[in-house]
Parts: sequence; C-alpha cells; structure tokens
Amino acid sequence: MTELLVRGARVSASCGGREPDPSLPLLVFVHGAALDRTCWQLQSRYFAFRGFSVVAVDLPGHGRSEGPLCASVEEYADWLAELVEAAGYHQAHLVGHSMGALITLEAAARHPGRISSLTLCGGAAAIPVHPGLLSAAQNGDDIAYRLMASWGHSRRSHLGGHPTPGLWMMGGSIRLWERTPPGVLASDLAACDRYRRGREAARQVGCPTLLISGSQDIMTPNRSANPLRNGIKTLAEVTIEDAGHIMIVEQPDRVIDALDGFLTGL
Repeated sequence: MTELLVRGARVSASCGGREPDPSLPLLVFVHGAALDRTCWQLQSRYFAFRGFSVVAVDLPGHGRSEGPLCASVEEYADWLAELVEAAGYHQAHLVGHSMGALITLEAAARHPGRISSLTLCGGAAAIPVHPGLLSAAQNGDDIAYRLMASWGHSRRSHLGGHPTPGLWMMGGSIRLWERTPPGVLASDLAACDRYRRGREAARQVGCPTLLISGSQDIMTPNRSANPLRNGIKTLAEVTIEDAGHIMIVEQPDRVIDALDGFLTGL
C-alpha cells in the first residue's frame, strides 16, 4: 500500500507488494465502476516483480481514496495524468478495465506525452447504461449490484468458476460493490453513460495499444470496440475465451499473459 496526494486529497494505491522504484517504468492499473484497486491484486503483484513500478489505484471517492468523485470520464482522465506526476513520473503505461478503459483511453488522447502504452480490458468507444440499471443505482437498490454481476460475468462464473476453490465469483463481486459508499455506483454509471468522445479519442491515441476482450462479454460486446479498431493507429487484440466483461477477475492468468506479451514486445 502507498498513498499519493492529488488535488489536495489522499489517494490510496497498491504497489503489488514492492515499493515503487523510480528507476523502473511506471505501470498504472485503473478499475471499473464502483470497484477498487483489489480487483487488480494478481496482475499488480505479477508485474511488481517483473520490472515495473506498479500503482493499482483507488479512484477518488472509491476504496480508501478521499473524494470528491469526478463527474465525468474526461475529469477522471485529467486526474489520472496528475496522478502520474504525483507518483514522480513523466510517463506511464496505463491499464484500464471497463469505466477504467474509458478513462485511460481519454487520458491517452488528452495527455499523449504522459502515456507510454495503453491496455483496454473490456474496452469500447462508449458504454451506454440500461435505464433500469441507472435508476436502481440512483435509488441505492441492491438489484443494481446483482444486475452488474449477472451481466458482467460469463456463464461459467454464474455456476461458481472462481480460480480459488470454495469461493463464488458472483457473490464476491456483489460483496465488493455492496461495500462501496452510497452514490458511487450511480455517479460512475452516469459518467459512463454520458461519455461520447470515444471515437474521437481513439483517433487521437498515438501510443501502442492492446485491447483485451472476453468472448462472452455482453456489457461491451465485440462490435462496441469497432471505433477503437478503426481509429487507434497501433492496436493489438487478444480475446479470452469463456470470459465475460470482468475478465480481469474471471481469467486473471490469461489477462496477465496477454499484458506480459504486449509489454515485452514494446
């Protein structure tokens, strides 16, 4: 664990079990809506022991980071650029999942000098949110967490599917969302629903980019990434079989393999 100061607020982050080393390149992991740094625990630990300084961050108002929440994907992207500077770096490799993929995509477009590479897990040019889910989140209804879990996981994970014997994938995700402070999920989903710059941002991305998709992702299905394919100049793709939208938890080793191959190739 480490703490950084961004915009006068304390930001909590995991370093994968090793203190950041200024001589090593910085690798920043950005979580999705109403999640926190713990969803990256296996990836962050792997890369912290393989030549990177790792920061798996709690976005403002999430996890143990102080608020306030950012109101838009664009604001989160500017905040992320400030985080890289607060960590003592001029550049970073960014890895984002879901809402975090929108944030890192926008950050790479707005702050190209600060971004060495970009990895989008469950990435898309836009992530529209079902009105029923938005309403449930705004009302603090527990059904919002259950809908997110149901739509976010593959069929295998609905039946169990956790890589650790005895643990339930769906239940673990629901508990993680339930511990989020009131209003966070509604704010994050609204920010995703309002984001309209994905197509333009893709055309502005100049760094090498990896798109990691789940074969059973119904939240950001394959076609939703077409504007990324058409716009990003240097794009590699990996599809993980038997994985849904939350592939970083469902298939963490395959995500690690894809990301390791990409970063090694750079």
